[in-house]
Parts: sequence; structure tokens; C-alpha cells
Amino acid sequence: MILPVSGLPADAAAPVFEAAALSVGFALKHYLADFVLQTNWIARGKERDHGWAGPLVVHALCHGTITLVIALAVAPHLWWLAIADVLVHIAIDRSKTAVSHWGRWQPTEAPFWWVLGFDQLLHQVTNITLATALVLL
Repeated sequence: MILPVSGLPADAAAPVFEAAALSVGFALKHYLADFVLQTNWIARGKERDHGWAGPLVVHALCHGTITLVIALAVAPHLWWLAIADVLVHIAIDRSKTAVSHWGRWQPTEAPFWWVLGFDQLLHQVTNITLATALVLL
């Protein structure tokens, strides 16, 4: 039984629930790839001025691999979203590093946390977009 969501037709409730559930799944993906699977080599390496590409690519591939698993389980024809996730993740993380290096902020300074928080916001917006794409495309 589909319970109506206020203001939505009954047949729209299932996609809204599916998108919300996938968003939670992508938030879990982000936790796993950004914290559980991120080694010291990745965490420190992707922040360097030189030699950052390898660790950053490995990190983004962790995200992309989990996105691929989710996509194959939900909408296999959207497997390519995993590639998009890798590319977007690289762009967001490298941009955060560039801004952080430019500002030279330390964890004791508020701008350090603003930049890190904005990085995390962009990742969650990406995750919501991926979840929505899996439902609508």
C-alpha cells in the first residue's frame, strides 16, 4: 500500500521514497569511501602539491566502485553514473585542496572548517543527484 505524500499524487510517493532511500544509501557510500576505506596514503597523498593524482584517483575509484554496485542493483543501464561520480569526486576534492593550500588555513581556524564543510556539502549534493538520476532516468 502506498501512502499518499502531502501534495503528491499517490503514484509519485513510491519514487520519492525510492529517491530518499537511495540518498541514504549514497550517504553510507560516502561514509565508507571517505572514512572507512580511506587509508593514510590516500588521505595524505591527495592533499600534496605534487604526486597527488595517484592517491586521489584511487580514492575517487572507491567512490565510483560503490556507486557502480548501487547502480547495477537499481538501474543497470545507468552504470555510467559511476564514471560521472569518479570525475565529480576528483573535481570537488582537488578544488578543496587547491583552496585550502591557497588559504593555508589550519584546523584551528574557521575557514579550514568552512572549506571542508563546503566540500562535504558538494559531495552530498552529488549523492542526492545520483539517487535522483537512478529513480528518474
